[in-house]
Amino acid sequence: MTSEKPCVVHSLTELRIELQKLRNQGKRIAFVPTMGALHAGHMSLIELAKGEEVAVVCSIFVNPTQFTDSKDLENYPRTENKDILMLEQYGCDLIYIPVMDEIYPDDHEGITIAYHGLDSVMEGTSRPGHFNGVVEVVYRLFQLVQPDMACFGEKDFQQLAIIREMVKQHELPINIIPCPIIREQNGLAMSSRNTRLTEAQRKDAELLYETLTELKDLKDLMNPDELAEWGRNRIRQSGKCELEYLEVADSATLSPMYRWHESTSARAFVAVRFGEVRLIDNMEVHP
Repeated sequence: MTSEKPCVVHSLTELRIELQKLRNQGKRIAFVPTMGALHAGHMSLIELAKGEEVAVVCSIFVNPTQFTDSKDLENYPRTENKDILMLEQYGCDLIYIPVMDEIYPDDHEGITIAYHGLDSVMEGTSRPGHFNGVVEVVYRLFQLVQPDMACFGEKDFQQLAIIREMVKQHELPINIIPCPIIREQNGLAMSSRNTRLTEAQRKDAELLYETLTELKDLKDLMNPDELAEWGRNRIRQSGKCELEYLEVADSATLSPMYRWHESTSARAFVAVRFGEVRLIDNMEVHP
């Protein structure tokens, strides 16, 4: 950690000036895009990105186009002052907090990618149009920051896969760095939405990590589809939350798996609701 204050900019002009200063120092730019409400999971991205010849740039922007539920957008926690202090403590070099008009100006043209099925499962089914918004804002931020590398957490594994595909299709010279899930003491994956859980819901949410861990332990006894059904039944029978999906899928294609393959990595993915709070998690279960 460091006490040196990062520069905070809001306009594109300021951003370009500060980025040029960093590049003039021979620094490569590592970018961490966020929607704020920062926690230790975000800070792990900052720490992973840091290096002697690397400057870390973090953006804070609550992107409306990736919310499929207006109430979810309205309730999304906004803690800008706290976020800036946290980034200061963890050695972020530059904080970009853009205004809406600079992300989506009047002449803004969205981009498209061929998803190859990455958007037609799990989050894509539960939140139609969500990934269009993600791709649009990340591409726009990449245009503005022009980083050498960008860090994304594996908690949003499907998002990570789609961003990699976007970078590949548009031939962007950006190295996408996946970052491991950071968990609370009870195993709950760190998320900005965790702050909206009641104490009882937070306790109940231990079910997600417990289920994923048990799935991994049982993988030698069942095929992937049987394992997924076992996990669904475990969550439903608990009565603690509303299950949206639980799938065991190929880590590369995100397609549901029915047989194990030695050369194929598989992950278990889950999404549930505790009242109005929606949580997702995943874990590699094979090999």
